[in-house]
Amino acid sequence: MFSFFKKFKKPADAPPDAPQDESVEAAEDEEISDAELERQALGVETPSEEVQPEAPPKPATPVVPTPSVEPRTEESKEYWQGRTQSQWARGPETDQANEEIVPPPEADPAAKKSWISRLRHGLSKTSSNLTGIFVSAKIDEDLYEELETALLMSDAGVDATEFLLESLREKVRAERLTDASQVKAALRELLVDLLRPLEKSLMLGRAQPLVMMIAGVNGVGKTTSIGKLAKHLQRFNQSVLLAAGDTFRAAAREQLTVWGERNNVTVIAQESGDAAAVIYDAVGAARARKIDVMMADTAGRLPTQLHLMEELRKVRRVIAKAMPDAPHEVLLVIDANTGQNALAQVKAFDDALGLTGLVVTKLDGTAKGGILAAIARQRPVPVYFIGVGEKVEDLQPFSAEEFADALLG
Repeated sequence: MFSFFKKFKKPADAPPDAPQDESVEAAEDEEISDAELERQALGVETPSEEVQPEAPPKPATPVVPTPSVEPRTEESKEYWQGRTQSQWARGPETDQANEEIVPPPEADPAAKKSWISRLRHGLSKTSSNLTGIFVSAKIDEDLYEELETALLMSDAGVDATEFLLESLREKVRAERLTDASQVKAALRELLVDLLRPLEKSLMLGRAQPLVMMIAGVNGVGKTTSIGKLAKHLQRFNQSVLLAAGDTFRAAAREQLTVWGERNNVTVIAQESGDAAAVIYDAVGAARARKIDVMMADTAGRLPTQLHLMEELRKVRRVIAKAMPDAPHEVLLVIDANTGQNALAQVKAFDDALGLTGLVVTKLDGTAKGGILAAIARQRPVPVYFIGVGEKVEDLQPFSAEEFADALLG
């Protein structure tokens, strides 16, 4: 073994500062170790301060490149391009968002006051019928009979009217109310509790694009509501794309195009063609352009005509083919002036499409407003927005307390 290492010792005539081969250092290491063993065998102690030779450097470990981790729902980093900081914080589009993408803009006190004033004016007829009952009234059976008549006349329906009156009787007995103003305040509390399940915000940012399918019979203000809603969403920094899927009604495409130009929003439309095909192309365009919200206008359909309702089901299926988890929202626009017929529409469209929200229009003039109580009792689909006029700012999120105050304020 020693003869093997000696073959690699440094020659005597080599310069003192000549580099030494690593194998030579290893050989010297091996000789020192043998010498120690020999001294230990002879009983000679090894000096405690003996300087050990420096260990040879270890060879460098090869660097293996680590593959980058892509987003969970996309195959490339292109998914993250163009997303806002808050969207980055929440993660991929399949994560459920509990908050809107940006905080809502602070409400202008003057604009809020104007909105409540317009809502009160729109419901003034029903409000005067209800509040007039409590003027100098006694708490007796006559009061309850007058309330029953007023609630039925407001389109609240039999179910909601009976529920409110029975609850009011129990509250009056339990709290021993003796004044008419106290009974009025109690009725307001019951109405707020009844309408509260309808109060729900439209959640943004949980998909890109968020696909909304808008349905409704002819004449309810569906296309106009889409234009107002597009403006409302832009206030939350949402990019919007519209699909003119109402290829049945004359001038519907042109009307939606006008709203698009007014709001600087792109409208996908065809002069003639199948509504489902138009909306399918719009979903693809929204995905390619990284649009936040895509709203699809659909042809007005009467719920009693089953073959027409089947066409709406077809549109829903086609949207799901264009984007597997779409549509994310299916909204029905109803006219508050149609009374119990509006409730029938909600039931029929909900059975056919699975509604996620309502837009209640024309709560001005002759609107009675009690239809929301009927909906809350029989088919509590959330009411996202209510409208009281033709202006853009006349479409506002629904608030149970504001609505109850307008009726019983």
